[in-house]
Amino acid sequence: MPANTTAPSAKTKVRKKGRRARLLLIVLVLALVAGVGYGAYWGVSTVRASFPQTTGSIQLKGLSGPVEVRRDDYGVPQVYADSDTDLFMAQGFVQAQDRFWEMDVRRHMTSGRLAEMFGKDQVETDSFLRTLGWRRVAQQEYDTKLSPQTKKYLQAYAAGVNAYLKGKSPKEISVEYAALDFVHDYNIEQWTPVDSVAWLKAMAWDLRGNMQDEIDRSLMTSRLSPQQIKDLYPPYPTATHRPIVDEGSVNKTTGKYDPNREPGTGTALSGTAQGAAQGAQTQLARLSDNLDKIPALLGPNGSGIGSNSWVVSGKYTTTGMPLLANDPHLAPMMPSLWYQMGLHCRTVSATCGYDVAGYTFSGMPGVVIGHNQDVSWGFTNLGADVTDLYLEKISGNSYTVDNKQVPLTTREEVIKVAGGKSKTITVRETDNGPLVSDRNDELEKVGQKAPVTTSAPDRGEGYAVALRWTALDPGKSMDAVFELDRAKDFKSFRAAAKDFEVPSQNLIYADTKGHIGYQAPGRIPIRATGFDGTMPAPGWDSKYAWKKYIPFEQLPYEYDPKRGYIVTANQAVVDDKKYPYLLTKDWGYGTRSQRINDLIESKTKDGGKISTEDMQKMQMDNSSEIAALLTPALLKVDVSDPAVREAQKLLEGWDYTQESDSGAAAYFNAVWRNVLKLAFGNKLPKELRVKGECLYVLPPVGSGPVDDPNARVRECGQRDPDSAQPDGGDRWFEVVRRIFPDQKNVWWQSPGSRLDKATTTRDQLLARAMKDARWELTAKLGKDVTTWSWGRLHQMTLRNQTLGTDGPAIVKYLLNRGPWNLGGGEAAVNATGWNAGGGDYGVTWVPSMRMVVNLKDFDKSKWINLTGASGHAYSAHYSDQTSKWAKGEQLDWSYTAKAVDTATVDNLTLKP
Repeated sequence: MPANTTAPSAKTKVRKKGRRARLLLIVLVLALVAGVGYGAYWGVSTVRASFPQTTGSIQLKGLSGPVEVRRDDYGVPQVYADSDTDLFMAQGFVQAQDRFWEMDVRRHMTSGRLAEMFGKDQVETDSFLRTLGWRRVAQQEYDTKLSPQTKKYLQAYAAGVNAYLKGKSPKEISVEYAALDFVHDYNIEQWTPVDSVAWLKAMAWDLRGNMQDEIDRSLMTSRLSPQQIKDLYPPYPTATHRPIVDEGSVNKTTGKYDPNREPGTGTALSGTAQGAAQGAQTQLARLSDNLDKIPALLGPNGSGIGSNSWVVSGKYTTTGMPLLANDPHLAPMMPSLWYQMGLHCRTVSATCGYDVAGYTFSGMPGVVIGHNQDVSWGFTNLGADVTDLYLEKISGNSYTVDNKQVPLTTREEVIKVAGGKSKTITVRETDNGPLVSDRNDELEKVGQKAPVTTSAPDRGEGYAVALRWTALDPGKSMDAVFELDRAKDFKSFRAAAKDFEVPSQNLIYADTKGHIGYQAPGRIPIRATGFDGTMPAPGWDSKYAWKKYIPFEQLPYEYDPKRGYIVTANQAVVDDKKYPYLLTKDWGYGTRSQRINDLIESKTKDGGKISTEDMQKMQMDNSSEIAALLTPALLKVDVSDPAVREAQKLLEGWDYTQESDSGAAAYFNAVWRNVLKLAFGNKLPKELRVKGECLYVLPPVGSGPVDDPNARVRECGQRDPDSAQPDGGDRWFEVVRRIFPDQKNVWWQSPGSRLDKATTTRDQLLARAMKDARWELTAKLGKDVTTWSWGRLHQMTLRNQTLGTDGPAIVKYLLNRGPWNLGGGEAAVNATGWNAGGGDYGVTWVPSMRMVVNLKDFDKSKWINLTGASGHAYSAHYSDQTSKWAKGEQLDWSYTAKAVDTATVDNLTLKP
């Protein structure tokens, strides 16, 4: 049924019901199941009231001409207009129709105002986000950095959102508002341009690089030696896993990166900041805990997460023109982070310059990933090290720099709390960034055990922790989105990439003239010689402060490489021995990228050609690199227990693919998890291990007799499951690969227990892991190994990111969907990730969308979203793409006016 289209007011106020509930979720249950006072009709009518009007016409004040919104049978909109401002105003209106609750929650998150919606439980998260100041930086970007044209588009988009909100009661916007209506006064505010800009900060946060690794390495120093830590962070395996860019270097004469130039002998920065590098165990642990509480809208920040993209030249395709694939790996959520859309000027001209389609974010104008009439592009996370933690010596209202006292910058932030009293916090900053350690009382005792040099200031009551991060400096990434949407060739594509400062992404490219390319953009700091960003830096020494950034002209790129294809999957961009700047020390380790390289080479050898269908099949490749390494050794282990032998036999003849119905994949992954736990996990400090896992461990070195079994102390893990270690990502693949030939490597030593003898060799530990895995899966899947399957362990549930993550089962039932049994796995091309350190096999990140763009005929391109176009529970388009996504299927992607017209099932006209 059509939504109400009357418009008497500009600001909708949620009405007070005359009572306040103590617990939001209890009230939600009553509201959503309509069990008190209203009856079943209230529940049905409330759900339907928020469904958007998609046919007929709606008058939209502010338009200069009529706009058509054509939706296909999956509800995906294609918008047609005669001016840029009309196009983006309509985009705002349509996205608000489908996703405004998501947009509103997201803007409250980015501005540190979640407590205004959800109460006092969100105050701690808001405090941290206010300390980071995302919204403040977004305002500075809008005021001082963005072009007048970009501001005009943002204003038009906001006008469209507000036109949708005008005159609507809460239940006509979203069923979640109808439920929230019972709890407290809440004003649905007008959308602003800065609300859109701030979303880029959340995107940058979840793609921020190695910050968690920096914390983890520091925490490891309480139990592991420097050499042991080095073992767990091995160098990137360039010999086996090809970087993105094979050749090229910075020309010392021109100062520019030349993709065709033979690499020079530039020296990458190396070493660590001595003195403060390993400090502050307690405060860093709490900082890590605070990070876990920030909504990870893009997914957990682990070593296995990332994205795939690759482009193949027409030389190797069946079409004779390039094919480009992309599938970003993000958290499974309801609705999907992505929103599919087409933005079309009926006639491309100076006043209407867009004919673009692809994936965007609800709440932000333009298209982020996709194609226009000339070029296509995709993103993966470059993983550049754009964050550093600094230990700061605080004295009153000042901090120490080069033996001098410098005043702290301070500001007050008032956090309003729904149904409660407001809280005021003071945010303190140094030149290195905000003091993130201020957000918890325990962090006041910083630096108590930090090993520092004699040149460091007196520890006193401890050091504070400041965060330096490129995204906290105003930039022009919003300009870059529109520039990408208008790009015509590689030159204009690179010009757009230059403005895409944060987050730093790998950008791949293809055009309708047959060219392919790659560009590494981003604002990446040049650090002091001897400081590689892998450990916290001494803030009291100015030589460790950021002063310069790598010039864009010296960042790696490729254009029509001789090999005929480009693969980016979070691997190293370049061999750091052949590039004069430090990009990061914490790349993904290249498992997915090398598999894609191998698949392309195997398909194109002897004159073979790659089709669109081949690209789709590659995206669903489930092969496990670590299984290929371990399985032959597992089959050689002498197993005497008949039950364990039954499980071991599942691996015989297995091809290392992780299909959903594979019993071998289920058993292998359980063995892998137990290998990691026995060899590494049980030796890590409690701050890295999963919550609830308690072990009797030897005390830290120097605090007791290390060889006395009676000296063991009970320690319980403190990490959330999604970020616990060892997470099993491809860094751990490389750790194990390097020690695997050494039967007596010290890492294979594991202490005994009541039921098991201590292990001293690799095969002893493998045998114990096989036994532990057998009984673990018996408990989870049953005694009969023939009934085991990977999909029964490896399930994905799509959860509403606000009301569907906690609370009574009925709320989750109403808003969430699933589970789905999935294939794929950690560091597979079909990257349905899970965390081995978390004690579960549930899916924590997924290919959040998949696309294959056909540069010969855009209408023969394919795409799929994780969920659907709509954010309204019980809409026909809430999750109508998920089952196809799970099977690896993709939808036809109509682009030209003729194809869109054929696919249209609903046509809405927006009139001035």
